[in-house]
Amino acid sequence: MTYSVAVAGASGYAGGEVLRLLADHPEFDVRTVTAHSNAGQPLIQVQPHLRSLAHLDLVETTTEALSGHDVVVLALPHGASGAVAAELSDDTIVLDCGADHRLTSEADWARFYGGEYHGAWAYGLPELLHADGSRQREHLVGVRRIAVPGCNVTAVSLALSPGIQAGVIEAGDLNATLAVGPSGAGRALRPDLLASELLGSAAPYAVGGVHRHIPEILQNVALAGGAGASIAFTPVLVPMSRGILATVTARVTPGVDSASLRAAWQAAYADEPFVHVLPEGAFPRTAETVGANTALLGLTVDADVQRAIIVVALDNLVKGTAGAAVQSLNVAVGLPESLGLPLNGVAP
Repeated sequence: MTYSVAVAGASGYAGGEVLRLLADHPEFDVRTVTAHSNAGQPLIQVQPHLRSLAHLDLVETTTEALSGHDVVVLALPHGASGAVAAELSDDTIVLDCGADHRLTSEADWARFYGGEYHGAWAYGLPELLHADGSRQREHLVGVRRIAVPGCNVTAVSLALSPGIQAGVIEAGDLNATLAVGPSGAGRALRPDLLASELLGSAAPYAVGGVHRHIPEILQNVALAGGAGASIAFTPVLVPMSRGILATVTARVTPGVDSASLRAAWQAAYADEPFVHVLPEGAFPRTAETVGANTALLGLTVDADVQRAIIVVALDNLVKGTAGAAVQSLNVAVGLPESLGLPLNGVAP
């Protein structure tokens, strides 16, 4: 069976990456692409790298344009997806690449986002560990509404959940510092995202507990068994178009050494096609994940301070967004989870 697909927000970075992955997927057929200010233009004019989709024109994002498809992917700004999704048929599979349906707490939504709360959907991070040892993929089978995780959230959650679930790290004193490419902020023109501002510089943002991904990270840590967790979270914009390098630390529980720490992550991800634990002493670079749906992890214990150090690299537009969407969609409709998803990166 071939599934018909519409992508809303197709002129943006996330929408473009969803289209790139779907264009080579054997079971999904992109038939409609929508936009706001770019409506009326050929898709190829806005996304010139998508040569195989040159026959498509961007149309206005309306319920009429999106209805009638088997799958609708919403790659819209935060706060814009909820109203659109509410107008779509319950039979349609809808994936939200924005934040509108990620948080289970209405209070957290009000504090970090504001505006109307639209409720939580099935969470689209298949590898996410639960406290009982199950995985989030079990909650994606057959669903019709999927919330795609935040890109930073994916990196930090994959870093922490095996240790929390295994009881080898403590949840009360977590720290994450991330080097982030500006494509994660979308394609809108902003002075702080201009090349003249970014090149040759590194700039922290949303410092001091105000970043919108914090409640989502804590939500995932709680699922893994870390109720009441706290995290100091500091993202830093760096001059690379794609990628996240997350350095995450946590206090180890008494008696845990580097070998027992590593064993927890290796056991958690041994059978995962897209999450790879590197050999002892090796740590990932973002360049190794460009274009791929992979997350690479390196870890060790700093014995002097009794802290686990977990370093995660991923492509924020693939494993951090579009790849997670397609991977979750595969699970939802009963296709092989890795179908149509790139395992190999692009080098140099």
